[in-house]
Amino acid sequence: MNLPPYSDRPSQRAEVQDILAPVILDIEASGFGRGSYPIEVGFVLENGKTFNALIRPEPEWTHWCDAAESLHGIPRDLLERLGKPVAVVADWLNEHLRGKQVYSDAWGNDLSWLGLLFDAAERPQLFHLEALSTRLNESQMKRWGQVKNMVTESLGVARHRASSDALILQHTWLRIQSGKPGARVSA
Repeated sequence: MNLPPYSDRPSQRAEVQDILAPVILDIEASGFGRGSYPIEVGFVLENGKTFNALIRPEPEWTHWCDAAESLHGIPRDLLERLGKPVAVVADWLNEHLRGKQVYSDAWGNDLSWLGLLFDAAERPQLFHLEALSTRLNESQMKRWGQVKNMVTESLGVARHRASSDALILQHTWLRIQSGKPGARVSA
């Protein structure tokens, strides 16, 4: 299946010297914890190209948290109107990420939400999700928050939208790996 991306920013080449960027995935959800479900998924590929899709909630997905909505800014009625069916989103993710090692900074939550998405779609997940922290040493973990704030400011992208957050994470990882937290990641 060759669907166009629902949101596709021009490639922002994400490299620092010869460091290959990891594929990063981020999910926004209806709330926090039990009963929550994915409402938006975004990812950034090794080349810095970002993709994003809103997810139409399944009929039995009723949990909604106003505090979560205040963070991501996605109202439920927008998902009902513009969200893609879970099967379409699952197929789209598999098409772009098949066989790839994909990373998340909120691995526990994102793994659970991906499982819910693929289960509802009755599709196998054809890529592997791992915690981004497994690619960082202790020193890098200590600097993560400060470098992430610098990256967020320098990129000037909206926070708490899935593809923007994935892009911020990828650029943060690249700066940390370069050993120069203030280094500019080529775009």
